[in-house]
Amino acid sequence: MAVKLQGFEFWKTTLRGARYVVAPMVDQSELAWRLLSRRHGAELCYTPMLHAQVFVRDANYRKDNLYGEVCPEDRPLITQFCANDPEVFVQACLLAQDYCDAIDLNLGCPQMIAKRGHYGVFLQDEWELLEKMVKLANEKISVPITCKIRVFNKMEETVQYAQMLEKAGCQLLTVHGRTKDQKGPATGIASWGHITAVRNAVNIPVFANGNIQHLSDVEQCMEETGVQGVMSAEGNLHNPALFEGLSPPVWEMAEEYLEVVSQYPPCTLSYVRAHLFKLWHHTLQIHKDLREELAKVKNLQGLTEVSRQLRLRCQEEITNGGEEAGQVVGLPFPHWICQPYVRPVPKDPVANSNGTEVKAVRHKRALSLEDSDGASDALSKNKQKKKARNPHKNFCPEQKPKYIKCEQCGNPKGNQCVFNLCRGCCKKKAYKEVADCPSHGLKFKTKAEKQKSEREEEGKSRGLQEEGGLLNGTPT
Repeated sequence: MAVKLQGFEFWKTTLRGARYVVAPMVDQSELAWRLLSRRHGAELCYTPMLHAQVFVRDANYRKDNLYGEVCPEDRPLITQFCANDPEVFVQACLLAQDYCDAIDLNLGCPQMIAKRGHYGVFLQDEWELLEKMVKLANEKISVPITCKIRVFNKMEETVQYAQMLEKAGCQLLTVHGRTKDQKGPATGIASWGHITAVRNAVNIPVFANGNIQHLSDVEQCMEETGVQGVMSAEGNLHNPALFEGLSPPVWEMAEEYLEVVSQYPPCTLSYVRAHLFKLWHHTLQIHKDLREELAKVKNLQGLTEVSRQLRLRCQEEITNGGEEAGQVVGLPFPHWICQPYVRPVPKDPVANSNGTEVKAVRHKRALSLEDSDGASDALSKNKQKKKARNPHKNFCPEQKPKYIKCEQCGNPKGNQCVFNLCRGCCKKKAYKEVADCPSHGLKFKTKAEKQKSEREEEGKSRGLQEEGGLLNGTPT
């Protein structure tokens, strides 16, 4: 069995001293995109974040997200999992370890789905659990364990957090210099100061994540923080040639990506569509008809054709527009050049009639059915689609029917359940007590009585046969 390398030896040998790193991105860092990024300077890639529990129980999930994407050109590769159970995490690692060079534990995802699932950055305060997960994985699996974290507000707490993970067995640490509250419109600037403090406090390789839009940012970050490598997510999505220091025309990257997708099928259509939306982001703000078309097409050929139409329109602008062609206010380059997307700055608080500040709120939901009819813009895109399918759909929480809770678990109970429980709890109770619940379609008592009746009938029939045999002198 090969010796498991650790720390800097692992980084220098297995990861080949990687400095330019493509981040794990849900539904976005799939095989085709990783290969495209590697062609343009990326030295290390991560898989999208995978759910450890699903990975353990679902063979198709393993095949679609890792086993089916094995490619010699796609190395070195780190597989990332989200998890909150040490045993499940180790099981997932054991199933994945032969298909990658290391396993990463996601401790940085700040999205609501991570909060509901209790993983990612929402495990940040559970140091005892995290220490157990990392330690157990480090002991049990054959490849190194790494972690990706976000920082705390306090630099000292961030340093202690990193040292705890190192002590538990983490062999490489990626530090995203933002807190768990810095996301969406409030993303803000990542703190390289926190990253520097972590780098100076640990004896394992550190990657920095945050504020990377150009190759010059990569070089500046490495110089200021002293990290071994720099990871890019959004910068890479808008310009896959970022690590080459190039800003090519969008159509060159789009066409090359589509070519890779066709060479390494299958690739989920929604992934491809999302990548094209990112690459063509600035151009689609101008050619909105093709934006709608890109959202509607149903196959790879359709996506390729929309991308071709965008290229033709851009080339026509270049031919007819001269030096000013493609210039858009706020963009350093013409809109058809790969360049970063800068999030709009959140609106400053405004003063109300009393002179006190009121936070600006982006209204997503209609307050009532009447309001929603006249202001569909107040609904999220997902809810607008639902309303298009069902005009009578009610999105107002106050107007939604109130359900009586199950006495045991708190879920809505069945309206006519004989036990006043939800279906799951009712099934357990009815099974235990051999009872029926017509409202939930449970017939344990009926089935038991039927089986008893059938056994009695069978006994009577057998008795009659035995009597008939005795009367005929036939031995039984």
